[in-house]
Amino acid sequence: MLRRLLRVVLALVALGFLGYGLARNWDETTTAVARLSPWALPGAFAAVLAGQLCSLLAWRRVLAGLGSPLPLRVAGRIMFVGQLGKYIPGSVWAYAATMELGRDHGSPPRRTFACISLSLVINLGVALSIAAATLATQQVLRQAWYLLLLVPVIIVCLHPKVLTWGLNLALRLARKEPLESVLPGRAVVAAVGWTALGWFVYGIHTWLLVGRWDLYVIATGAYAFAWATGLLAFFVPAGVGVREGAMVLVFTPIIGTGPALAAAVASRLVFTLSDVAAAGVAFLLGRQSASSSEAYADQNGSGSTALTPDRNLSGSPKA
Repeated sequence: MLRRLLRVVLALVALGFLGYGLARNWDETTTAVARLSPWALPGAFAAVLAGQLCSLLAWRRVLAGLGSPLPLRVAGRIMFVGQLGKYIPGSVWAYAATMELGRDHGSPPRRTFACISLSLVINLGVALSIAAATLATQQVLRQAWYLLLLVPVIIVCLHPKVLTWGLNLALRLARKEPLESVLPGRAVVAAVGWTALGWFVYGIHTWLLVGRWDLYVIATGAYAFAWATGLLAFFVPAGVGVREGAMVLVFTPIIGTGPALAAAVASRLVFTLSDVAAAGVAFLLGRQSASSSEAYADQNGSGSTALTPDRNLSGSPKA
């Protein structure tokens, strides 16, 4: 209870600093918002949805590599609906919701837990790498150079054997059964590729909100850096306030405080709306017929390692 209260307080403090910055630069910020192109917000919303689709394809590839291949619409329902838990104080809620949804569709909790953890590691590694490549000349990256030390560590950790060892250690700590096999290297490569594409698509949304057509590269790195900073501030729900502050730090020397604040706040709004929209669409599209649900449910509860959605009751592949 005390830890949850502390997280709520920290989130409110982060929002307080963001609110103070908005109040202090209100005129400049509102002017920057008024200058946005009529297509900026709709375009940013579309770009975020496209980036989320890339994230889903990466997430689904990892889950399939772990032994639970699922149809795209089912994987979308698990990931998008489950990730709404990140807005609740305490990072455990997103994990719990996603694992329960995965169980409903035949993915044992240990696999879903491993998939979530691995996807976060891949996202963090790719985001920091893109930030390093695109913001090398920016002062904020020179000040946060220590974050880049995580990149080689993450690359080493993505080796299939190291990765499996680390995930099994986390599963033992979470009192879950260990993984039954090593995640194939090709699954990691495919997930990294889709994740990288997603980050460059996310960069389009920041680029549109900044309104400077010459800043796409920096806009891509700015959001990647901001997201990574917000993720590492795991004690704040969804990195609220922290992510926006990091974006402002990158953009202020380039476009000014007001426009930087406007872009950061608009980005949070767009992502929140897209999270809700993606969850709603995925929930509706991911509804299965009774026969399909029964096929996936064969794995539930037992934690079977032999059965996956594309296998029959004997454990052998379907003809």
